[in-house]
Order: sequence, then C-alpha cells, then structure tokens
Amino acid sequence: MQNHIFHIPVLGLGYSIDTPLKVARYGISSVLSIVDDELIERMREYHCKQNDVPFTPISKQENDSRAKRITAYLNFLDKLIDEDFKAFQLMPFEQDNDLKRYFDLLPESSVLRQGYDLMLEYPDGERKKIFQQVLKKMLVKGSIDVNIMAKVDKLNFDAEGNFTGEKHTDALSALRGFANSNLQSSLILSAGMNPKLYSYMEEFGDFFPDEKGKIRKKIILKVSDYRSALIQAKFLAKKGLWVSEFRIESGLNCGGHAFATDGLLLGPILEEFKQNRQQMAAELWEMCKNALWTKGYQIAERPIQRITAQGGIGTAQENDFLINYYQLDGTGWGSPFLLVPEVTNVDESTLNHLTASGSDDYYLSDASPLGVLFNNFKSSTIEEERMNRIEKGRPGSPCTKKYLCTNTEFTEEPICTASRKYQHYKIQELEKSGLDKEQYTSAFEAVTAKVCLCEGLCASVYLKNGMLKPKESKAVAICPGPNLAYFKRSYTLDEMTAHIYGKINLLKDVTRPHVFINELNLYVDYLRKSVTACLQQMDNKKGKQLQKFRQQLQQGINYYEGIANQLASPFNEFHKQLIIAQKHLNAIACGIEVCIN
Repeated sequence: MQNHIFHIPVLGLGYSIDTPLKVARYGISSVLSIVDDELIERMREYHCKQNDVPFTPISKQENDSRAKRITAYLNFLDKLIDEDFKAFQLMPFEQDNDLKRYFDLLPESSVLRQGYDLMLEYPDGERKKIFQQVLKKMLVKGSIDVNIMAKVDKLNFDAEGNFTGEKHTDALSALRGFANSNLQSSLILSAGMNPKLYSYMEEFGDFFPDEKGKIRKKIILKVSDYRSALIQAKFLAKKGLWVSEFRIESGLNCGGHAFATDGLLLGPILEEFKQNRQQMAAELWEMCKNALWTKGYQIAERPIQRITAQGGIGTAQENDFLINYYQLDGTGWGSPFLLVPEVTNVDESTLNHLTASGSDDYYLSDASPLGVLFNNFKSSTIEEERMNRIEKGRPGSPCTKKYLCTNTEFTEEPICTASRKYQHYKIQELEKSGLDKEQYTSAFEAVTAKVCLCEGLCASVYLKNGMLKPKESKAVAICPGPNLAYFKRSYTLDEMTAHIYGKINLLKDVTRPHVFINELNLYVDYLRKSVTACLQQMDNKKGKQLQKFRQQLQQGINYYEGIANQLASPFNEFHKQLIIAQKHLNAIACGIEVCIN
C-alpha cells in the first residue's frame, strides 16, 4: 500500500544515491543506482559520520567486495530509515513537525489525508487520541528501490589477470548485493535485457513469493514499448519470476540515456498497455504459476502488477490525465527534483546554471561511452573539461573506475571509449586513414565527444557534501531531461509535491507545450537528424527503416488528434501544435522519398 501516487526515478549515479534517506520518511519511494560501489562505499562512510555510527570499511581487495559494499550500504539505509520512521510515529500531532509534514504532503484525494483532516476537526479527548493512533498505523515508509542498467555488466579480473567468474561481473555482483540485503523493495532493471542477469535472479529466494504470496524483492522493468516489455516479462515468468511493475519511460523525453523507439510515441504505447493489460497479466501469470509449481511453490492468487509512466511530465493536469485515462497506478517525476536541494545532490554552481537555463541548453549528445544517446546540459563543467583537454592535445579522461570498459579494438582487455588511452589509439588510426579534412574533423569530433560518466556523474555529490579528495576531478556531468527547462528556480519538497498534486502551479506563468507535444517534437527532430546523417549513404534498408519510423510518428499524430478533446490542455493550442509537427513530418517524408528514389 503506497500513500503517494508518484515516485522519484534514479537520477544518474550520485544525484539520488541517498534520496531515500530524505524522502522515505514521508512515504515517498525513490530509486538509487547501485552501479558504482566506490561511490556507495564513500556515501556509507559519509552518512555513518553524520549519524555517529561506527564505520568499518570494505576494501576493494576483499573477496566479493562489490556485492558486500552494496549490501552494507543498503542495510545501513534501511536501518537508519526504519529507526527514523519509528521515532517519527511517536511524534505528537499537536506540533508543527515531520509527522504533520507527512500528512501535508499527501494528495487531497488520499483517504489517509482525508482521515487526517477529519481528525483535526475532532474535539480533544479519548476519541481523538484513538483516531490519531489509527492514523499512525496507516503510515507507510517510501520504498528504497535500486536500479541496475542490465547491460552495464563488465567482466572483472584479479590482480594476476585471472577472470573472476561469471557471477562476479558488475551487474551480477550488484544484483547479489541487493538480493543479500535486508530490504523489502524493488529492483528496477533498465537499458535492455541481459539473459544471464535475469537467470541469476532464480538463485535468490527473495524474488519468489512466500507462503502468503508476498514477494520481498520485487522486479520492475523499465521499458519504452509494449513488445519489449512482454518479451522480457515472459523470459522471467518462465523462471517463476513475476514482474510487479512495468515502468514505461519516454524514449527521448527523459533524463540520462535516451533509448529512442522506432517512432512509437508515449500516448500510443500507453494505450497498448491499457488495452492489453488484463490479457498480458493473465498470460504471464499462467507461465509464472506453472514455473512456480515445478519449484515447489503453491500460490493460488496472482500477485499485483502495476503500470506506471515517466518522462517529461510537467503539470498536475498532465499527471492526472495519464493516471486516469490510461488507468495507471502512478507516475515518475525525475528531473524536476534536481532543483530540490533537500532531495537530490546537485552542487550550488550546477544548480545555479540549471535554474538560469533555457530549452537550448538541453540536448541529445554522443557523450556516453556506451554508444547510446545521452541527455546533456551545455553548461556542465565536464563539457568544459573535455574541450580543455582537446585544446591541450590530450583528449580523453583518465580511466580509474572502469565501469564502462567495453571496447577491444586496440587492446585484449576492454577499455573505455572515453579514456585517454582509447582516444589516443583511435586518433592515431584516423591520422593514418587518408581521410580528407572534412571527414577527419567529423571522425575526430565523434571520437572525442565521449566523456567520463563514472567520475562526472559522481562529482556533484562530492562537491555538495564536501567529500572531494585532493586532485579528484571537479568536472560535473548532469543529464536532465529537456522538460527541466521550464522550471526556473530551486524548490522545496513541499512545493514540488504540491505542484505534482495540483495544490499549487509552479509553471503558472510559463508557456510550455503539452508533454505529448514535447515528445513528438523531439522525435520529429530526431528523425530529421537521422535523415540528414544518411543523405550521403542512403540505401534501401536504411530508407525502409526511416519510412517505418515516419509512419509510426504519423500514426501517433493521428492518435493524438483522436484524443485531443479529452486533454486538459487547451484543445486549440494542442491541435495547432499537432498541425505544425505534421508539416515538419511531411517535409521530412519528402526528403526520405527523394533519397530513396
């Protein structure tokens, strides 16, 4: 049972690394990344000191140190939040304290909030005290959920260069760290399917239902379309692993890495989930139930399966429409919380740049060593550092953490494409390739566009909390979604939560297109750039791919025209923006035809 209808998704490596400590007491669920065990260990040390708790370090050289560090940090968070919550429940109602804040943050539609408001009207006496105790028993903590990017799964080697084994790759070690923790929460799997990782979950009992049908550690799939969701869920169901939630994220109108669909837009995707939800759940449960029976589990009742959406939501009207029209169980609000200092770890300088930014400051880049488009921010100091290194003739970054080492073009052991070592080798190859000046410049820029996300996505938390080590890079990488451009100052948790629930409107005087229009425009622009990139080498296969992409965008526009009158957004403005997008799409369609023919 959750008292809030939104969650805070994972925000980079460090921006939400301790967010549960700040919001779980108020019943708000949030997600932290468990990719970087170095960061996790340093955060455990930092918070131990802040709370006068003895800290016992876990050395990198210790056997299974990555998993142990993750387990230790998650258990620490769980214990601290639990103790905090118990103290919280002993607070009196009469004071302006965190207990009152818990209820104030709830949506007015909440039964618990309505009960609280009713209790305030009771005259003092025994009945009021009993009512207060009932309300306290209904309080629930927010969940401490974790995220693993499934395909970020580096192989690891010992000091002698020996492979440490399949179960000690990065993703499997992170999973083991979570599985061995005391948490009763969820694992969010993102960035595609990793069969080895998914199969490994079978080895941990907490992912299976107990005798009452309760699952201690739930599985959430973050997906961008129905087909991939069903494929992944079936793979898991056949192993008796139930997907407790499909977390649908816009492919482009989001923060972090951007996994564009083939032109499928958020509205039609949500519609497909809505239309197929019951059939999908029944089909998956049949598979899962049969697998559970073979493993000795006798579960009669199908577990709950939630569907939520996130990416670019900016107003309470959009939030309410998505929940009501698509029958969602909740939504995710990520990037706006980067402007809430009490919730996330954004250093003061970066925060000031974000609040002063405009739409042009947010862009899709090739900065990620994973080779996936990455939402970037022009004023980030890591971009400044990247350019300075190029000017000094030393492009690339020192590679210390090695989480994103996947390339073996020049070395037997994988290295990172953002590393100085890789870029040195690659530039040498370009110099010998005989490219003309224009081709060389383009290739050089593509190579040197990569930045070290392992360091950059942690720098802000170190700067904000005074944790930076001597000679450690201060260059900050931050990856907000383009929707953040409409939020113009820093906010309190109370303000942002009130905005989500429509109690106040933080964008009252801001001109902003509907979330569906924003995403549509991003996809039209993405298609335009894809066509331009292919002009010189357009073949029939690529032409057909672009045609399919365009056709699915067209279907999306047609779909939005059909539901436009049901949106809270003014119909005329929404329809006008659809017409503009249609004109741009028509022009691109002509370009594709010319290239093919």
